[in-house]
Amino acid sequence: MRIEQLEYLAAVTEHGSLRRASEAMHISQPALSEAVTKLEKELGTTLLDRRRTGSRISRQGLDLLQSMTEVLEAVDRLRQAAGQQSVRRRDLRIGTVNTASSSLLAPALRDLHARHGSGGVEVVNGRQTDIQQGLTEGSLDLGLVNVLPGDEVPPTLVADRLIDGTPVACLRADHPLTAKERVTVDDLRAEPHVLMRPGFVMHRYAHRLFAGALPGTTYSNDGAEMGKAMVAAGLGISVLPDFSIAGDPLVQAGVLTTRPIQTDQTTVTLLMLRRRAERVPEPLRDLQTALVRQARAYVASLELPAAAPDLPPVTPISSRARSRSAP
Repeated sequence: MRIEQLEYLAAVTEHGSLRRASEAMHISQPALSEAVTKLEKELGTTLLDRRRTGSRISRQGLDLLQSMTEVLEAVDRLRQAAGQQSVRRRDLRIGTVNTASSSLLAPALRDLHARHGSGGVEVVNGRQTDIQQGLTEGSLDLGLVNVLPGDEVPPTLVADRLIDGTPVACLRADHPLTAKERVTVDDLRAEPHVLMRPGFVMHRYAHRLFAGALPGTTYSNDGAEMGKAMVAAGLGISVLPDFSIAGDPLVQAGVLTTRPIQTDQTTVTLLMLRRRAERVPEPLRDLQTALVRQARAYVASLELPAAAPDLPPVTPISSRARSRSAP
């Protein structure tokens, strides 16, 4: 068994395919595949599921992944102690549905950089199922997803609750509906709507909100960031969790604003997902801590505005948020 064989397998796991791993490791794909095959023969187990659509780590490989990671980390520490500069560098890979990018993720990444200095972080946008699969297979280190009441997380993953929030209407600051304290479902249905595409929680929520009768004009996109950009361009209104809009540069610049949705009391929860592991690398552990800290800071920054005098008292949208991290 050679160290580079473990590094090749780790690269396939990290990058999701033999082709991308070979490019990252600067080795031909056949040579990388042969090295992993020899390791499989030596260990007497199948480490990769080889399919026409690509190769992914197998169930047996997942069972050995933690031990292999510990070996590679030990080798890195040995190289560092010997003063070598060619220490294997592995970027942290975060999967997100583009939620709370401005309010949580960006500040947490700044905290991580301040603590560790150099080091790579890759933020991958995807649907919730893709993020859960990436975490299970080892190609992602951490996930940020939204869930609705009753949604479940796979038992192979650990879910830390960061924030409970509420859906709000996201619209341009010059939109006529900004004259209202809160908007109705009929108000929203009468306007072009920017939807999340299937596979995102807010797509499911929109169908529930409109009771199957969607606005006449709709646009679909892959996450909150593109949704906000489309709203800013005047294409319509979007409905997003309040914590996905708070602190956004477009809000701070006065381009976008939000309004509560009248009669809707739905809770959207932001979860931090991670694999079950006995040992967590220090940068990843520090990023988890930073996300929890930023979630607490976000909740602490919320203020309780007075209710409108012509409406019955209503708990403001963001003030229902709570920050709770799992022990």
